[in-house]
Amino acid sequence: MQRARLAAVPRLKVHAAKAPPVSSQIRKRTRVQLYLPIADIPVNVLLILAMGAAVGFVSGMFGIGGGFLMTPLLIFVGIAPAVAVATVTSHIAASSFSGALSYWRKRAVDPMLALVLLSGGIIGTIFGVLTFTQLRSLGQLDLLIALSYLVLLSGVGAAMSWEGLRAMLRARQSRTVPLRRSGGHGWVHGLPLKIRFKRSKIYLSAIPVIAIGLLIGFIGAVMGIGGGFILVPLLIYLLRVPTSTVIGTSMMLTLITMTFATVLHAATNHLVDAVLALILMTGGVTGAQFGARAGQRIRGEHLRLLLGLLILAVGIRFAIELGLRPADLYTVRETTGDT
Repeated sequence: MQRARLAAVPRLKVHAAKAPPVSSQIRKRTRVQLYLPIADIPVNVLLILAMGAAVGFVSGMFGIGGGFLMTPLLIFVGIAPAVAVATVTSHIAASSFSGALSYWRKRAVDPMLALVLLSGGIIGTIFGVLTFTQLRSLGQLDLLIALSYLVLLSGVGAAMSWEGLRAMLRARQSRTVPLRRSGGHGWVHGLPLKIRFKRSKIYLSAIPVIAIGLLIGFIGAVMGIGGGFILVPLLIYLLRVPTSTVIGTSMMLTLITMTFATVLHAATNHLVDAVLALILMTGGVTGAQFGARAGQRIRGEHLRLLLGLLILAVGIRFAIELGLRPADLYTVRETTGDT
């Protein structure tokens, strides 16, 4: 009896010695995990911070909003597309605040142009949120977001890559391209309801300005992007707005429309995850500082080519995602009604 008891003691000690490493590994894993209340999943805090910093770096380097990159990245790591879109709108609004304020102080914002753009942007945002809500109730929202990003990013990325490559070839051959003069006349300037925009020194119809604002507001609410990389080329090449006021006016429009979209998403769909937005903002502010310094050391045509390739790569990633066979062929979704 005594020998049996003595023999059993070492075995108990061995089991007790093996237990702590397992629990310590679990504690190490849970230290960086954070539960997102709206997204309803745990995420790696370091990964989300790194994503925010990376997108902030790109935004600071290229001088554009990072919503068109942040939303796909969140979707790729498992965040539901609806939550990703609604949350990124708040992130874009916060990121645009300092920039818009800085341009306003430098008098690089055209108040009248921003006001006319906002008249269309607010209407577009309302329709975008209503479309977002309707498609979500029908169960087609995720597919629409994926297809929209596939078409938009692939098209814009391919066009920017081609333009950047051509600019590099022209630079090597020492050829210059005549720039379009700001304020030049086109078919847009023949439309009625003309308004004089004093800060930008242009005189054109309010119809295309309202239409552009409506488009930017709509796609911003549905896709979770600020739309600056679409708005700026439209204002420069279509409306001939001088570059001195384009960036500041674009950021002012982005700030107000994204703030409005955040409020609507939070009030109607309850999908804005404040915890996720705060983590993204923390990383984004840090990354933007380093990106701005890096962007000053790279030539303009190289920047355009890199940005185009980056956008095109995200579009291709969406195409691959849509072509893959899902792990779960069927999903269960709650429906309303008696059937």
